[in-house]
Amino acid sequence: MRRYWLVFSQAVTVMLAAYFVVVTLKPDWVSRPASLRGTGIPVLEAPALSSAAAPVGSFRLAAQRASAAVVSINTSKAADRRPRGNDPWFRFFFGDQDNHPQQGLGSGVIISADGYILTNNHVVEGADEIEVVLNDSRRARAKVIGTDPESDLAILRVDLDRLPVIALGNSDGLQVGDQVLAIGNPFGVGQTVTSGIVSALGRNQLGINTFENFIQTDAAINPGNSGGALVDVNGALMGINTAIYSRSGGSMGIGFAIPVSTAKLVLEGIVKDGVVTRGWVGVEPAELSPELMETFGVKAKKGVLITGVLQNGPAAQAGIKPGDVITEVAGNKIATVSELLTNVAALKPGAPAKFHLQRRDDSVDLNVTPGVRPKPKVPAQR
Repeated sequence: MRRYWLVFSQAVTVMLAAYFVVVTLKPDWVSRPASLRGTGIPVLEAPALSSAAAPVGSFRLAAQRASAAVVSINTSKAADRRPRGNDPWFRFFFGDQDNHPQQGLGSGVIISADGYILTNNHVVEGADEIEVVLNDSRRARAKVIGTDPESDLAILRVDLDRLPVIALGNSDGLQVGDQVLAIGNPFGVGQTVTSGIVSALGRNQLGINTFENFIQTDAAINPGNSGGALVDVNGALMGINTAIYSRSGGSMGIGFAIPVSTAKLVLEGIVKDGVVTRGWVGVEPAELSPELMETFGVKAKKGVLITGVLQNGPAAQAGIKPGDVITEVAGNKIATVSELLTNVAALKPGAPAKFHLQRRDDSVDLNVTPGVRPKPKVPAQR
């Protein structure tokens, strides 16, 4: 009996070993092939993947969570009507003028079930008609609730039900190297998801906006992506894609997004008050340079030099003078003009704030009561 059991166990072992070899090297010998519909061509089908079991390294779940709330924005602006455009002599000398409507393309993000959409100001600026196209192909006319040119943000609203809403993340927690996705409608080809990392934080002095604190990413951002979403690996909104550095007009791996922390402040101001209110003290700031330091007799090594103070402005009333170097505002260190503008703008008008200054050899603390930042002047149209 023992002899038969030994022979049986050896036979089973050999069969299992042979099966393992065949499955590993020739799986088509043991798999029943499927066929392409209507062709009879045998193929091997991979097992279906559920959304709960995404492949390792896949951003599928993040894309699914966020993409439904990212919309395409189509804008149109009526052509300029020249009063003598139909005059034959005018057309003889100046040619036929283009009287076709101007079309625009961008993206936006639904941030509220009430229909509020966040996008860039430059996407909708000057538009006569704005159409929003959802990822489920629904379309609706959008109304501009408010704009903030200084941060290049705008709030739209559509009247639709069952709207998908994106989750707002914490952009202050982002670190260089974090993985992110850019979602939008580049070149009008349809919604597209690209991936990359956070390349840098706090980018400023780019000359794009008055207030700059950009997230830099190498996720591909192209024309039409403006106003779209920059999300983390969980699908939470981290920023609004705004601009790219490019010599060709396409992505070169340097894109910029406005942090969602900035967008929240703009959203709250526009929805609650109809306008974004920022602090203002009335100074003319400049970066520290050897020439200016020598001119004003400055000995500080860090901070922002004040080269001019508006008469009877908040700063003048508090005692700030030309030649002072501001090193701290409301407990926040100041090293650049951009940081000074951003921190002063964040102050609540009418509420005193502590400014720390360096005045030649002396350290000075002053309480400054900021006023309301004047609206930017709109350049005259020609």
